[in-house]
Amino acid sequence: MAFAVQIVKEIFELVRDDLALVEREICAQNGAAIEPVSEIASYLQEGGGKRLRPALLLLAAGASGYRGPSAIRLGAVVEMIHSATLVHDDVIDGAQTRRGRPSTNARWGNHMSVLAGDWLYMQSFEMALRERNFSILDILIDLTQNMVEGELLQLTLLGQIDLRESEATELAYRKTACLFSGCARLGAVLGRQPEHVEQALAEYGRNAGLAFQLVDDLLDFTASSEKLGKPVLSDLKEGKVTLPLIFALENGSGERASAANGERTARASGSSAEARRLIANVLEERDFVSVRPEQIARLVEESGARARAEALAREYVSRAKSCLEVLPDSEYRRALLAVPDFILEREN
Repeated sequence: MAFAVQIVKEIFELVRDDLALVEREICAQNGAAIEPVSEIASYLQEGGGKRLRPALLLLAAGASGYRGPSAIRLGAVVEMIHSATLVHDDVIDGAQTRRGRPSTNARWGNHMSVLAGDWLYMQSFEMALRERNFSILDILIDLTQNMVEGELLQLTLLGQIDLRESEATELAYRKTACLFSGCARLGAVLGRQPEHVEQALAEYGRNAGLAFQLVDDLLDFTASSEKLGKPVLSDLKEGKVTLPLIFALENGSGERASAANGERTARASGSSAEARRLIANVLEERDFVSVRPEQIARLVEESGARARAEALAREYVSRAKSCLEVLPDSEYRRALLAVPDFILEREN
């Protein structure tokens, strides 16, 4: 835990003052809205969050040689887009909590929440238009379209147990990683970096975002509801089959390899058919009625799925770091190198 705290300090110390300006900009935008929207937007801002996306944009801009008002404005833009997606996600999922507090739809209802999310989208693009930069608009339009398509894709896949790893990865990119990628790429655009650097930073953000989503999927099985800020195993209850479950189903009999005197042994932890039956029951019931949450958590652990997912997350982190080789050494580059480590270490 001490290591994670140190990583956070390294990442945010460089952009602490700029993040405060981002918060001020968001507050100003919220205050300019009509009363119902202003109240909801302010509630979202007060809910906190890691502000990782604007921090990523600010760090990428700094590593690309730019610091200034455009980075502050775009930092606010990406955080507002992120907030809009959370509002809409909670409405679609019927979520009752977000970051340990009642969700917006639980407090204001679905209709008001959807419209508030729409306002956040539109206001963020109005702010981005002030840059008078088509490259910036292209990036924001592309990532927003990907995120909406990701939500639509997820709806079509709800309740499906035979999901492939490639489908889950595509979904993770659209729902999460494309915004990380866009944030890093926007930093390169602000620094007027050449195309190959812009692409490298976009790929850095993509891999960091895929690691983030995979860790998020794992936390749904391993974290406490207090740390997570929402009920654990909520994804499966909502009909979502994430990579850890896909891996658990792919591992056949659920055998877990272990080393003893240099020889590999295997201990059966339940048949493939039994694992499938447990997951299928939760998907059908959309709740833990005939199956206990700890049975699913144990399945993910004992099948080796958790270890496999953690190894894949580390691979994404390694790929992300390698993308930064195009940048000259600087304190901003070193902070960008620390971001993926923070993603691996986070507990909520």
